[in-house]
Amino acid sequence: MDLACSANELEQLLNDVAFTRNFGFVLHEIADGQCSIDVAFQEAFERPGGIVSGQVFMAAADVAMWLAIKTKLGLTDASVTAEMKTNFLAGAKRAGFRCTAKVLKVGRRLIYGVAECVDEHGKLLTHHTVTYIRAEQSPTIPVDG
Repeated sequence: MDLACSANELEQLLNDVAFTRNFGFVLHEIADGQCSIDVAFQEAFERPGGIVSGQVFMAAADVAMWLAIKTKLGLTDASVTAEMKTNFLAGAKRAGFRCTAKVLKVGRRLIYGVAECVDEHGKLLTHHTVTYIRAEQSPTIPVDG
């Protein structure tokens, strides 16, 4: 099955968008309705005690799902997060991780999926359920020169 966008296009998106660029997410792999990103450790991610902050895992899960949806619906899809539930199962201390998201269902209005973050040994760190709402595409408005 052909994907609605390429790995190169998603890598460019990660580099172009400020909220993804600031985390330093790196595309690892894509498939139909799936995306894995690598998250390298940054000192800015640390909570007191050296544990990676939960917001970093949540951002990674959200971005991985956003990209997984784009593999099905294309780069112009404007769907946004409606709900996310996160379970923190283990911590990462001064370490990076991989986050993999999978779209489970694309409905008329909602998109459901799951994401998981694992450490370099495959230990499960977080589990996320994610719901996106399909946004209406805004028409392109011509600009008069």
